[in-house]
Amino acid sequence: MNALKTLSTRQVLYLRNVLFVLALMPLARLVLFVFLDKLGANPIEFITRNTGDWALYFLTITLAVTPLRRLTGWNWLVRLRRMLGLYAFFYVFLHFTIFFWLDHFFDFQEMWKDIVKRPFITVGVLAFALLIPLAITSTNAMVRRLGGKRWQWLHRLTYVIVPLGVLHFWWVKAGKNVLAQPILFATIVAALLLMRILSQKNRQQLAQLFSRRDAGAGLVEESK
Repeated sequence: MNALKTLSTRQVLYLRNVLFVLALMPLARLVLFVFLDKLGANPIEFITRNTGDWALYFLTITLAVTPLRRLTGWNWLVRLRRMLGLYAFFYVFLHFTIFFWLDHFFDFQEMWKDIVKRPFITVGVLAFALLIPLAITSTNAMVRRLGGKRWQWLHRLTYVIVPLGVLHFWWVKAGKNVLAQPILFATIVAALLLMRILSQKNRQQLAQLFSRRDAGAGLVEESK
């Protein structure tokens, strides 16, 4: 475990390359199933469900990076977060493309009616729309252009996007009366967000404590 705290740049690069390939496996599996005719009785539903599931997996994993880094001391995890986030966007994009293409055949009017009429689609499209600026600003050049603070504030949309993804998933499964997975995801995401809130609160308390100490030390110096 201690060895994992001090991975070299070369080791992190190797791990990132491995994860890059592994993250493509769900897509490769779908393509293989298309050629082998293993998509079941409803191929569109199978592909839609599969890409949606993997989108939520990657969103949750991305959200877990910072809490896991703080718990383990594996600071190199931060160097994997951007790639994981982009894979989350990639699978959300595939999920939306299937809805737009195979479900509605590029009929904007019908698609809009569906978005307005069905709340679970409304929430899903909203999550996708919020992900777009995060994907666009994922490069180092955009970080420099926006500035560190503004970039961080923008990417805090993740804390809204992931719960929206869970809500979308919940409503989809609720229609089939299958709630075990949605409850599991909701619990995991709630725990990750709570860890973030508590961590932020602790940092604020420490900052206030040190500022009080500095102020107290200043008063002592003045009294001398």
